[in-house]
Amino acid sequence: MPSSTTSRLVPFLLVLGSILSLSVGSSLAKDLLFPLIGPTGTTALRTGFSAIVLLALWRPWKASITAREYKFIALYGVTLGAMNLCFYLALESIPFGLAVAIEFVGPLTVTVLYSRKLSDFIWIALAVTGVLLLLPLRGNDSGLPLTGVLFALGAALCWALYIIFGKTISHLHSGQTVAVGLVFASMVTLPVGMANAGAILTHPHLLAMGLLIALLSSSLPMTMEMAALKRLPHKTFGILVSMEPAVAALVAFFMLSETLTLIQAIAVTFSITAGMGSAITARSRIDTLAT
Repeated sequence: MPSSTTSRLVPFLLVLGSILSLSVGSSLAKDLLFPLIGPTGTTALRTGFSAIVLLALWRPWKASITAREYKFIALYGVTLGAMNLCFYLALESIPFGLAVAIEFVGPLTVTVLYSRKLSDFIWIALAVTGVLLLLPLRGNDSGLPLTGVLFALGAALCWALYIIFGKTISHLHSGQTVAVGLVFASMVTLPVGMANAGAILTHPHLLAMGLLIALLSSSLPMTMEMAALKRLPHKTFGILVSMEPAVAALVAFFMLSETLTLIQAIAVTFSITAGMGSAITARSRIDTLAT
């Protein structure tokens, strides 16, 4: 019996570990690297090292990938790079938990496009309401800069495109696809990072920090998610991943001393509820790998 209980707990712990790793990595990036090389330089190091680690782990050059498949992997990777850039630029000015909550509008929108069930429109409406609570509109005391919210919405759009492009290559090995995709993502993030941070990116201390953040924010979470997906129903996986905004807000509270106002906390709750509701009522799997 104990071993049976343990085997059932393992996939849940893998998802929790993935979310925690991503949250800790992003919090470290914001705290330690943003002041030195900014969000664009940090993104460049994250995607660059993630690509190197996953290439070494999955060795995609051994796979038989056609030219047409490479085209879609390139689109997948470019949107992944843009998503990471937008997300880190959002983190520069808004709390981590709120950036994640806003970003979740992306996969929820894809769910509506693919499903067209009435319940899915309800979930996206709930998520959009949460975003509207965060927009610094007239009479809305969100306390957030519009630029940060717009970058988070940009990350949401990129996440939606990332899912759509990812579905076209879902028949390929997921680890190899992500590894090659990160190479294309780095082609987006490295030039932008170098333009803003310059040669300082090659400083040994920054390279070591970049490697650590890449492991925590990308390589380790993606590996744990892939392992969890093999053991969990996709609906259960989606419900668990929907807790990411809450975990991100909690980690940011302890690591970055970021607190949320009542309105902001309500907006995060809307995002979590929409994500869980969408996962519960979903008819089919839609891949929603984390940033």
